[in-house]
Amino acid sequence: MRALVFSFLLGVALVGGAGAAAPVPAPDFTLATPEGRNVRLGEQRGQVVLLNFWASWCGPCRQEAPRLGPLAERYRQAGFVVLGVNIDDDPRKAAQTAARWGLTVPVLLDADKAVSRLYAVDSMPSSVLIDRDGRIRQRYRGYREGAEQAYEQDIRELLKE
Repeated sequence: MRALVFSFLLGVALVGGAGAAAPVPAPDFTLATPEGRNVRLGEQRGQVVLLNFWASWCGPCRQEAPRLGPLAERYRQAGFVVLGVNIDDDPRKAAQTAARWGLTVPVLLDADKAVSRLYAVDSMPSSVLIDRDGRIRQRYRGYREGAEQAYEQDIRELLKE
């Protein structure tokens, strides 16, 4: 029985998390981009937001992060935005990695991991899907090939609301 429960929880952790839980307010924060511009989550109210937590040393992040730009572009006109929250200690490393990976979404610097702690990020990559009212509607932990299809389905549903 314990193995069955563990397998179920592992599957939820890899594919998604809080889908069945009641939505909770997303903690507001302000982070700087590598260019020095501040971005506040609260200013995104009215949009569906995917926060993607990533790091330069994370192999699965290297696979996932470049795929989020095309997803953001596909649904931008409908009110969707992706914010990439980098947790590297060195902001220069974050900027270099973003350029090397060809990231097209805004990169926000969380070197002190304060926002990562606010969102209880416990694996890399991790993403949080936030609805237009600023509520957390889904969590995704880890990355598997094709996971962006699940993201896309959840994003389309929230954009309809």
